[in-house]
Amino acid sequence: MSHDPLYEMVIGLEVHAQMRTRSKIFCGCSTTFGAEANTQICPVCAAFPGVLPVLNTELVQMAIKTGLAVHGKIREKSEFSRKNYFYPDLPAGYQISQFELPIIEQGELTIERDDGSHKRIGITRIHMEVDAGKSLHEGIQGASWIDLNRTGTPLLEIVSEPDLSTPQEAGAYLKKLRAILRYLQVCDGNMEEGSLRCDANVSVRRHGHTKLGTRTELKNLNSIRNVMRAIEYEANRQIDILESGGSIVQETRLWDANINASRPMRNKEEAHDYRYFPEPDLPPLVITQQRIDAVAQHLPELPDAKRQRFVRDLGLSEYDAGVLTATREMAMFFEESVQQGAHPKTAANWISVELLGRLNRENLEIEQSKVSPNHLGRLITLIQNNEISGKIAKQVFDIMFETGANPETIVQEHGLKQVSDTGAIESIIAQVLADNPQQVQQYREGKTKVMGFLVGQVMKATQGKANPTAVNAILQDKLTG
Repeated sequence: MSHDPLYEMVIGLEVHAQMRTRSKIFCGCSTTFGAEANTQICPVCAAFPGVLPVLNTELVQMAIKTGLAVHGKIREKSEFSRKNYFYPDLPAGYQISQFELPIIEQGELTIERDDGSHKRIGITRIHMEVDAGKSLHEGIQGASWIDLNRTGTPLLEIVSEPDLSTPQEAGAYLKKLRAILRYLQVCDGNMEEGSLRCDANVSVRRHGHTKLGTRTELKNLNSIRNVMRAIEYEANRQIDILESGGSIVQETRLWDANINASRPMRNKEEAHDYRYFPEPDLPPLVITQQRIDAVAQHLPELPDAKRQRFVRDLGLSEYDAGVLTATREMAMFFEESVQQGAHPKTAANWISVELLGRLNRENLEIEQSKVSPNHLGRLITLIQNNEISGKIAKQVFDIMFETGANPETIVQEHGLKQVSDTGAIESIIAQVLADNPQQVQQYREGKTKVMGFLVGQVMKATQGKANPTAVNAILQDKLTG
């Protein structure tokens, strides 16, 4: 579905990233995913009367890391507020968040668009807040159950400027942001499990107009693909309303991926509807420049810098470097393979074509691969040392992918080592030439294309194990001698 070319989209994203702290934001309860319902709660996160929150230091460090990674301004003094609203899975009746003084402001990300050009996307603010619990409805008749395990889990809300203009740009922004959070190891970025959640604010306006249209907010977007589809749908819905003489209602809408449509959830609240006021139980958070500098010294190499290094120092193409740095795990896999002696370009090809092709068919992530980077590097080294051919290497790789065995053992157990003994190769070539006198005569009459046929016969006779370089050289010598 494409939108009317007379209109342009204006898109801003609000991303809630669940931080990988060991304990919750204001208490010592575990944040481990998947525990039995209501087993990771205490009087603090369950909001019993009289309890007092204590801020998680690990969260503050992660927030500073994230701010530095997106070139944001880190406030010396930030404050927490109470955001008041009622929902069954919010036991306190308010969410502790940051409102007027967030920890980070004025950041940015640079995305690559489909045409290869780059675009800067502003980040308005990043603030810390507490997550709510979870309402359970499936399989329950006439009631809903509440699981408070997630209550109190620390979040960073990352709010972009309305700088995105297409669903594709929104997808590129999310991929880039998720990659940065994973490189920093502050969030696992798993949208299916809810540790990375996105709400999209969408409006449309006629091309050339500067005034923003009325926006709607899309919720329940649990994958990058659904974010892009929901934005496209919502823009077309708004255009249809405007073209028929109607007006857009500012509201929150739920996305239903099963029918590829959204439905109204509630009228959109403004800040005053939440009756924000300063959190009385938490003092202002003061962050010194010394603390910021200490965090900056331990920042990891981020995706853009790693990609540039792969191109500059390892001779990879921009495309290959982009594929290999898309996730931290992929980049680590590649670098460990190269450390085993694999040529960088060869390792890049094996990972992006052979390994990723198989992983995608099996719907597996690279960290689930039975093929280790160590083993892949050793397999490529066997090819480089002419111990096996590229064709045989693919057979070995298939076994590695299924079993996780090391390549040397597979080569030995299956008798796949390349034949480089010139005496043995000469004997086989002599037999092939004797069996194919017509092709030998054609070659000597100038039809050199039959060389490919003769090489194929030698490789067939050796089950693909003959050294191709040696085969070509000896054949050439026999045919011209």
